[in-house]
Amino acid sequence: MEHPVAVLTGGTGGLGRQVAIRLARRGFCIASTYLVPDEAEEVEKLLELPEERLMLQRVDCTDPEAVTALMNRVADAFGPINVLASLIGRWAGGRDVADTDDGRFERMLDVNLRTAFYAARAVIPHMRKAEWGRIIFVGSRAAVETPAGQAAYNVAKAGVVALANSIAQETGDEGITANSVMPSYLDTPAFRSALPYADYVHWPTPDEIAAVIDFLASKDSGVINGAALPVYGNV
Repeated sequence: MEHPVAVLTGGTGGLGRQVAIRLARRGFCIASTYLVPDEAEEVEKLLELPEERLMLQRVDCTDPEAVTALMNRVADAFGPINVLASLIGRWAGGRDVADTDDGRFERMLDVNLRTAFYAARAVIPHMRKAEWGRIIFVGSRAAVETPAGQAAYNVAKAGVVALANSIAQETGDEGITANSVMPSYLDTPAFRSALPYADYVHWPTPDEIAAVIDFLASKDSGVINGAALPVYGNV
C-alpha cells in the first residue's frame, strides 16, 4: 500500500490527537483506539481522512487479546504496520510506598505499562513483515527522578523505559527501533485538573511533544534507538 501505517493507542486524547494530525499530514493511514465516543468523533472531524486511511476502534488496551485482534484488523485493512505510538497513560500521586494499596499499584501498571507491553508485543510481527518499524512510548521524567509520593506511577513509567530499551536491543538489526519520550508535565486539561495550583506557563504543549514523536515515527529517525528523550520544557 502506498501509505505507511500507524497505530496510535490512545490516539484521541490530548496528546494523541496532535500525533494523529501530524502523521496524517505526512500521508500515514491512521488507526487509533479510543474509549470515549465523543473524543473519537472529534478526532474524525479533525483529521478529515477518507475511510481507506482511517480506522477508529473502541478497544480496552489492558486486554491483550483485544490488542492482538486490533493489530490484525489494522494489517488486514491497511497492510503491514510501520509505526506504533503508545500514548495511553495516567498519573496518580499522593501515596508513599507504604501507603500504596494493591488496587492503585495495579491500576498504574495496567494503564501505563501493560498497555504499552501488549501493544508492542502484538505489533512487532507486523513490523517485521513491513521490514521497518518505529515504536514510540511515552515515559516520564518521573521514571528517572522518582519523586516522592507517587511510587506506583514512577515504577510503571520506569518499566516503559526498560521496555523500549529491551525492544531496541532485540529488533534494531531488523530496522525496527523503539524509543521513549519523557515529559515532565503536559499542558492538557487532565494535568491541569490534577494539579490546579501549578504554574502552566512553561509546561510543554501536546503539539510540542507530538512534533518529537512525529520525527521518531519517520524513517529519518533510524539512527535513534533505545533513547529516552527528555521533553521537559522549562520546568
